[in-house]
Amino acid sequence: MTIGFIGAGHIGSVVARAAIAAGHSVVLSNSRGPETLADLVTQLGPSARAATPSDAARAGAIVVVTIPLRNIADVPIEPLAGKVVIDTNNYYPQRDGHIAELDDESTTTAELLQRHLPTSKVVKAFNHIYAAQITTDGTPAGTPNRRALVIAGDDAAAKATVTQLLDQFGYDTVDAGPLAEGWRIQRDTPGYGPRRNAKELRADLAAAKRYRDM
Repeated sequence: MTIGFIGAGHIGSVVARAAIAAGHSVVLSNSRGPETLADLVTQLGPSARAATPSDAARAGAIVVVTIPLRNIADVPIEPLAGKVVIDTNNYYPQRDGHIAELDDESTTTAELLQRHLPTSKVVKAFNHIYAAQITTDGTPAGTPNRRALVIAGDDAAAKATVTQLLDQFGYDTVDAGPLAEGWRIQRDTPGYGPRRNAKELRADLAAAKRYRDM
């Protein structure tokens, strides 16, 4: 299938590499224009092309949104209607500015994107693994101690789609539940960063604490 990317930085470019290795095509976009992605497209090969964010959103059967959180209002809405949208984001106030709803923990980053995209099916993924490891840590299904990644989302079918994609990339999946539970894998939680198998990652989710309780 074709996977669209809104954002082609550290995470987006590496997820695109993993997608191509799994046999998919990718359409990349950023805020600066398709011409600025020429070198990356050349590196990725014939399964990649560059486009505008709206065109990438239209092209993708799945679309990965991987841009600074402060810019989610720029994500096109209509082309993503009905689609599975993967949100990779984390909240860094020093980068994004302070967002009151995240500071008081009344919502999560993925819920903000879901609110912006009311007819899309947002699934949180790829936010707790270092970008470079996405293409190096994957192993075949059934491998002992296989690395696992967390997802969260409100749509069961969308989560099943992302689980299948993660398996193709070489990872088991741990479902944290709805988007509202995505805080359990945000920065400074036990599962954020280190390599974990599924059993270890479930324990990390259970041990996670709200910032206000740390």
